[in-house]
Amino acid sequence: MDLALTDEQRSVQELFADFFSKESPPERVRAAEALGFDQSLWDAVAGVGAITMGLPEDLAGAGASTLDLVLVAEQFGRRIAAVPLIEAMVAAQVLARTEPGQVLLDELAAGTLIPTIALRPLVAGVARLAPAGAVADVLVALDGDELVMVRRDGQRPHQQPQRNLASAPIADWDLSAPSSQRAVLASGQQARGSYSDALSMWRVLTAAALAGLRREALDIAVSYVKVREAFGVPIGHFQAIQHRLADLFGYGDALQLLVYEAGWARDADPARAQALAEMSFLAASEIAFLTCREALQFHGGYGFTLEYDIQMYFRRAKAWPLAIGPLRDSYQHLAGSLFDAPNRQSLQE
Repeated sequence: MDLALTDEQRSVQELFADFFSKESPPERVRAAEALGFDQSLWDAVAGVGAITMGLPEDLAGAGASTLDLVLVAEQFGRRIAAVPLIEAMVAAQVLARTEPGQVLLDELAAGTLIPTIALRPLVAGVARLAPAGAVADVLVALDGDELVMVRRDGQRPHQQPQRNLASAPIADWDLSAPSSQRAVLASGQQARGSYSDALSMWRVLTAAALAGLRREALDIAVSYVKVREAFGVPIGHFQAIQHRLADLFGYGDALQLLVYEAGWARDADPARAQALAEMSFLAASEIAFLTCREALQFHGGYGFTLEYDIQMYFRRAKAWPLAIGPLRDSYQHLAGSLFDAPNRQSLQE
């Protein structure tokens, strides 16, 4: 396993770092908070081919590896961009594997359709708190033993989002609405397997986004402790601050390695891919929130006020992982997959 980035991957990293830095500055994030969606930014994201870059070249994609997508998601998270890029990437990959879904790929690549995925199975025909549910035009969801695709037409937003800590466009989506156009993508074991794989992909890319968010929050903290003074000197001179910052740097380096390994494993080591995806997601959730909490505390009382950027990172670090449910459920799922009955027996032997 070699996780060193190639020259081409470094170019991808630099391209999207520059793109999101220019297209998603803090003032645009603030301007989009009421809805959690920036239409102009979405058009720009589609224009650089980010939505379908992980698809094969013969299906409107660029043939990018999962690690390439991780690099993009990392820069997306660093600028907390107000577009559902991760959900769109995941949904596009699911759709590309089925004949009904492939019909939509040209529209997805052009950005005229926004796809998303329900991160929990439907309940009574409703996708509860679907990511981008207020603005998405196409939803991929697991309905019992069927993996389905539902499309709706009309202007965005299709409904108002439910208030949430991340100012994200989440909303319930009733698939039984008369205007919905429904198609079955797969059924039975194939449906459940495809859906599980999609959630694994979402965890990897969300982990990458949280890693990027963490890195920017740490940069904000370092910049602030250099100028905030106490007792006549910058607070960064105090060892109590220096030691905490050093710990956060160490956690971040370890997290980045784990996230890159999880991205690499999806293409090169499928047997370990799902476990690594869950590990990276849980580690990123914990470390990103810890980093943002410390960074906010370094700001003192100012950190909670709206005019300081760190509060936007703090809120998203807390809320982004909860899109898939409480973290305790993810820990239980990971433990169950690692220590199921066959594994327990082999450990005993």
